[in-house]
Amino acid sequence: MKYFHNEIEAKWQKYWAEKGTFKASNSSDKPKYYVLDMFPYPSGAGLHVGHPLGYIASDIVARFKRHQGYNVLHPQGYDSFGLPAEQYAIQTGQHPEKTTRENIARYREQLDKIGFSFDWSREVRTSNPDYYKHTQWIFIQLFNSWYNNDSDKAEDISTLVSIFEKEGNANVNAVCDEHIISFTAAEWNAFSSEEQQKILLQYRLTYLAETEVNWCPALGTVLANDEIVNGVSERGGHPVIRKKMTQWSMRISAYAERLLQGLDTIDWSESIKESQRNWIGKSVGASVIFNVKNHDAVIEVFTTRPDTIFGVTFMTLAPEHELVATITTPEQKAAVDAYIEATAKRSERERMADVKTISGVFTGAYAEHPFTKEPIPVWIGDYVLAGYGTGAVMAVPCGDERDYAFANFFKGTHGMPEIKNIFNQDISEAAYGEKGGFELVNSDFLNGLDYKAGTKKVIEELEKISAGKAKVNYRLRDAVFSRQRYWGEPFPVYYVNGLPQMIDPKHLPIVLPEVEKYLPTEDGQPPLGNATDWAWDTVNNKVVSNTLCHAELDSASHNGVYPLELNTMPGWAGSSWYWMRYMDASNENEFASADALKYWENVDLYIGGSEHATGHLLYSRFWNKFLKDRGFAPTEEPFQKLINQGMILGMSAFVYRWEYGVNEGEKRKVIFISKNIIDKSIKAGTELINEVDVLNNIIGSQTVFSNKTAWSHFTPIHVDLSCINDITNELDIDKFKAHPLYSDYKDAEFILEDGKYIVGREVEKMSKSKYNVVNPDDICNEYGADTLRLYEMFLGPLEQAKPWNTAGITGVYGFLKKLWRLYFDDNGLIVTDAEPTADMYKSLHKTIKKVTEDIENFSFNTSVSQFMICVNELSQQKCHHRAILEPLAILVSPYAPHIAEELWSALGHEGSIATVAFPKFEEKYLVESEKEYPVSFNGKMRFTIKLPLDLTAAQIEEIVMADERTQNQLQGRTPNKVIIVPGKIINLVG
Repeated sequence: MKYFHNEIEAKWQKYWAEKGTFKASNSSDKPKYYVLDMFPYPSGAGLHVGHPLGYIASDIVARFKRHQGYNVLHPQGYDSFGLPAEQYAIQTGQHPEKTTRENIARYREQLDKIGFSFDWSREVRTSNPDYYKHTQWIFIQLFNSWYNNDSDKAEDISTLVSIFEKEGNANVNAVCDEHIISFTAAEWNAFSSEEQQKILLQYRLTYLAETEVNWCPALGTVLANDEIVNGVSERGGHPVIRKKMTQWSMRISAYAERLLQGLDTIDWSESIKESQRNWIGKSVGASVIFNVKNHDAVIEVFTTRPDTIFGVTFMTLAPEHELVATITTPEQKAAVDAYIEATAKRSERERMADVKTISGVFTGAYAEHPFTKEPIPVWIGDYVLAGYGTGAVMAVPCGDERDYAFANFFKGTHGMPEIKNIFNQDISEAAYGEKGGFELVNSDFLNGLDYKAGTKKVIEELEKISAGKAKVNYRLRDAVFSRQRYWGEPFPVYYVNGLPQMIDPKHLPIVLPEVEKYLPTEDGQPPLGNATDWAWDTVNNKVVSNTLCHAELDSASHNGVYPLELNTMPGWAGSSWYWMRYMDASNENEFASADALKYWENVDLYIGGSEHATGHLLYSRFWNKFLKDRGFAPTEEPFQKLINQGMILGMSAFVYRWEYGVNEGEKRKVIFISKNIIDKSIKAGTELINEVDVLNNIIGSQTVFSNKTAWSHFTPIHVDLSCINDITNELDIDKFKAHPLYSDYKDAEFILEDGKYIVGREVEKMSKSKYNVVNPDDICNEYGADTLRLYEMFLGPLEQAKPWNTAGITGVYGFLKKLWRLYFDDNGLIVTDAEPTADMYKSLHKTIKKVTEDIENFSFNTSVSQFMICVNELSQQKCHHRAILEPLAILVSPYAPHIAEELWSALGHEGSIATVAFPKFEEKYLVESEKEYPVSFNGKMRFTIKLPLDLTAAQIEEIVMADERTQNQLQGRTPNKVIIVPGKIINLVG
């Protein structure tokens, strides 16, 4: 009976779907285990073999936990709002929903083929109204909340209003906007409704504010910092500029300290934790106020080195700082404006990363030193960011390398004084940036003090003159929450006289309207500005035609109809809470019931890419903490353990092109040369006469290919893997010429090696653009899903990157066929009820021990190796024994579930193997009763002898001396000495 993987896998995939084998219960006496993958965005390209790596790992754990008696929740869904579908809609006019639906169907087909144990009854799609109604609801809760520093948590906005009504805001300790005007209870109660709303916006956890954003004109939208790579948009590579816009923002900064402290309570890799710590960027120092000379304005700076205040030589503002336009002198205005325009074309990340370029412009203005009253020139420079700290720095060149370089670069120019040295150290060659080993000099009342004492003293003095105070600062900035896109969650917001109002949650969802065009409107409004029905009727509580809304009229003239928000939510909105929806996915009334949340609590194991360290993983923790504060989530952290899988890299193929012209005006000709010829020539550094002659005959020149330099001029071109033999690396030239990608080369010449064109190979990221993508469907069809699953785990440790090599998969396929032959021969089942030998039990229990430990330690690659060892040993032992093969099928089940199900069924069992108890390791089967001793003569091993381990040294000596092989070695001699260490060695000397 042969192993037909296609039939077996189709059979059991159908069985699991029909029986709901992997459906989790929200009410079970079993312990719970929640294992989750970062859900995918359903792209049009579908899955390649790199995508399932993390899914296979999580599936092994999920299946293992079911075998261990857990109630396992292992769901899957789709992060289905995304820019690619919108870009496709702009190009083709096809609605993003249709594109997304079709892509999801393709993903589902591929995922099912690999045999994942997902509970598909809980599938979510972030773009479905029945899902994003809850995202809208969470947004409303954020709007209706403020952060109370005294209780250190978010509270309902009504508690803040109550404080205002009774005592004003003088004693309110909240995370809020800067420079809020103080008011009494009487003043609050006398404010108009609109005035009160404007004040509350300064405290709400989601609020409208004019902020510096990353604007991508080509995409027509704002991008988050993590959506920008090397100064351009991650999607499409378009230029990004800095621009001020009124946007919705989320006050994630309120949670900065809790986000830091929470990292100590979760089991994540140190590298991911460190990424978040750096992103949050906690700094302890002081806030210092500098008055601006000849202006009714101040510059506030945050510094971690207030002890260096007497070394301030100049100040630098971010080019976007609000004071720049006010304080710049007429003489400097042109230079300042030009610099600001140039800076707007660089992203914040690009500016932060560029530590070599020194640039800046003097504003012509001066600040006043808070103690000496000396004038300090004010510059602008792009190394200062408006969103970090206060957007201004006090520059102390003697103690900071960047300030030192800046001061020396502009030394001698207008507005740059000599560097002040406040350390008893030499700074002629470099700044002194240490916090120890110095005494302060030239520093008035700080003279003679060190860093610690100087910091304490200067803060005391600053507070005395109301020019500063101690402060903790965070790099983490509030997250911009608006996108100028169509394909995203609509905000549940309408506007009355320009002020945002929340739609009553009972009227959710507010569904995306139909639009004719997915581009921004002609007057620059977001795509929702193209909708004809996009106004809110507050009388009938529904979306109505825009013609009923007259935004320019006062509220009394609106007839209850008001404009709706035109922006949509960002891509991370729906993914910031989705794990809780899986807990109770069919609940129509709330995102999850209290009982479901209490039962599942949080995710026990989360697997996904490390690229989400400062995006999704940070936003998710923020939303989870907020929902816990408001009583909607049971735990502080969403993901207790996180594993970041490495990439499966593609093995790209290259051909090597040389273009040349024969006569002026004629079409350039193309030749391709086999990789090995190029390599040999470069290595030799001399002509390879035969090949060079061929090339020169084609070109009609005797000099072009005569040296090493010429060979390096070939241009490598990616080749689609369908055009090559993946094992021999030989190019199928006919396929290559016929391929639509390479139609320009149908007349090209090919220089072969022994009649073959050998392509170059290089390990790169697997990507459609590199034509090195391997489709898992092809692997499943030819070798089976179980082979794919085992092979991906066998490639190496889960967290590491590793190259894909299709040629290596045949070994894993051969292993499965060898496993099959333990149970079947050509005539059918050959399993017996005979008692296994000790060696058979030993092979089994070594494997039970190893596989159990490996899964618990997420060392899946070594489990696959152990399976191979075990099957080889059992094959040599001619093991067909039920007592061995039944537990072996269960052991294999998490890794290769289809073949395991078939073997389990063939052994006479009803139902699925999925919840059968995992075999228990028994130490007794590994306890050795015998030892195979090496018997040495004068230190040289001559033969081995197997003896019971409980023999004494005397008994061992007696048996060895009587052995015929010993007598042959001694040939009648008596050894001078017999050295025996029971359990270790036997050595006869002399």
